[in-house]
Amino acid sequence: MTVHSQGAATSAPQDAPQKSAGVAKTPPPTGAKAAPKSPRGGRKSLPSGWWPYLLIGPAVLSMATLLLYPLIKNIILSFQKVDKIEFIQRKSPFTGVDNYTQLLGDSQFWTVGVRSFVFTAANVVLIMVLGSLIGILLNRLGKWMRLVLSVALVMAWAMPIVASVTVFQWLFDEQFGVMNWLMRTLGFSGYDQHNWFETGFSTLVIVTVLVVWGSIPFVALNMYAGLTTVSGELYEAARMDGANGWQTFWKVVFPNLKSFFLVTTFLEVIWVFKAFTQVYAMKAGGPDRASEILPVFAYVEGQSQFHYGLAAAISVLTIVMLVIVMSFYFRLILKQEEEQ
Repeated sequence: MTVHSQGAATSAPQDAPQKSAGVAKTPPPTGAKAAPKSPRGGRKSLPSGWWPYLLIGPAVLSMATLLLYPLIKNIILSFQKVDKIEFIQRKSPFTGVDNYTQLLGDSQFWTVGVRSFVFTAANVVLIMVLGSLIGILLNRLGKWMRLVLSVALVMAWAMPIVASVTVFQWLFDEQFGVMNWLMRTLGFSGYDQHNWFETGFSTLVIVTVLVVWGSIPFVALNMYAGLTTVSGELYEAARMDGANGWQTFWKVVFPNLKSFFLVTTFLEVIWVFKAFTQVYAMKAGGPDRASEILPVFAYVEGQSQFHYGLAAAISVLTIVMLVIVMSFYFRLILKQEEEQ
């Protein structure tokens, strides 16, 4: 230690005492890693790769219980003969593909199948066109008018299906219906107690109005949400180039919302194709089973005609048809992802 004139002391280097005590620090060997400390008293944690599977495990288990098991049981039932006698006797003999052979050779099945596809196509086109137009209208309205229209759309969307079917039955009622009164008021003749449900075609037209009315809000609100993501500079550029409204839609809106149209159309096809409640609650597939689509056809064959094995085969073929139709949309979606 060296003492200066001001009384300050300058100490020796800090490692001098350690060297004098004979303590030497040796660096760890090259490439060695410190042993990881186990948290919470030595308990080992799960590998990080297992966490995603543990998180989705309950959802997968619930779907397997609620969806996969009934689907497997339904497929097994489609290969069995279970009519009224077998149901009472609690017998279910296997008959191979007899149910499928009977269906594929039945002209009624093909008639109902074609009717289902035409019904689905008409509904989806109307829903997408009208819903997109209302979505564009929402984007151009002022704040308060947009709020009023949005509330009206949500109320129509939130109405229970059976309640909306009851309202439409009253509107088109033969004796007290609003439509007959309106047509007479407008001066049309022949609408005194006119039966709007006289044929299967007219019944499906009314059901189409109901389905479109209940599905438009979903498309319109999603369309409006998608339009808010399109930059206003693109509209300005289109106007400067002299594009009209139709050209602006195809050159600006559609390319930016192509994924929206694909996914929404995909969902609407599924929802309309399996529109059981609207058709059955309206007239139970009548008159004379002329308004049945495939889900209603399967239900009537199973619950009313007591052909449970045949009804299961109808439902399986319905799923196969829907998967074939949806495969085209899957290809479009995958192609779009590859382009992006």
